[in-house]
Amino acid sequence: MFSKYIKDLATETLDLCRKNKLKIATAESLTGGLIIGALTEIPGSSDVVEFGFITYTSIAKQKSLNVSPATLNSFGEVSEQTAKEMVFGALVESEASIAISITGIAGPHGGEKESIGLVHMAAQKLGNDPLHEKHQFGNIGRAEVREASIIAALNLLKKVV
Repeated sequence: MFSKYIKDLATETLDLCRKNKLKIATAESLTGGLIIGALTEIPGSSDVVEFGFITYTSIAKQKSLNVSPATLNSFGEVSEQTAKEMVFGALVESEASIAISITGIAGPHGGEKESIGLVHMAAQKLGNDPLHEKHQFGNIGRAEVREASIIAALNLLKKVV
């Protein structure tokens, strides 16, 4: 299902977390569970993967991850602020010690043409500040934006381990 490159990244991420005795939670919008899917594609991942939140709507982000309605109204669902609140919510609502969040517009609908491919993600280790990245993959196709987002998210997650 996933490319060899994504499987290798997922394996590296799991190995780093094992080495540091960390459990992972994901908070996904744009990718709809594909990040946790890539991680759980690897045999033995259950000793590291703790929890996955799929929060595709603003209501889901509020109810599952405690993202503030004020944040969503002021900055929007696809923003640095929302990604940071999502990752913090994933840590609070799970037993995980490290989390990744992602929100964006994969296209072809859902935003202005120039916003297609815009992705915000945040990774955070319990007790540390979140690390945020913004990517503009462009209008390269829905599947391609989602694949590029998985790769970027796994690489960001590795940075906070």
